[in-house]
Amino acid sequence: MALRLTPKQRATLKARAHSLEPVVQVGQAGASPALVTEVDRALMAHGLIKVKLAGADRDAREELTAMLCERTGAVPVQNVGRVLVLWRPRPDDDPL
Repeated sequence: MALRLTPKQRATLKARAHSLEPVVQVGQAGASPALVTEVDRALMAHGLIKVKLAGADRDAREELTAMLCERTGAVPVQNVGRVLVLWRPRPDDDPL
């Protein structure tokens, strides 16, 4: 089952993510298995994370975003420039 966010939930998550720093940085290797594992670990630990994407090509960044969401079960909350905000609910989190 794919996660869906309502506009109100998305706004709440954007507000929570504003003060966060990127916890994962995507380098030249791109979408490696190690990257997916690291994003998955960060989502398990934090639930809401920022990922800094490398590369100047917007289409490549969009493909990487879709791939990360598919493999980790996360939802993209916001994508501003090269910074992506991802969210995946944790079992101990309060519902939005």
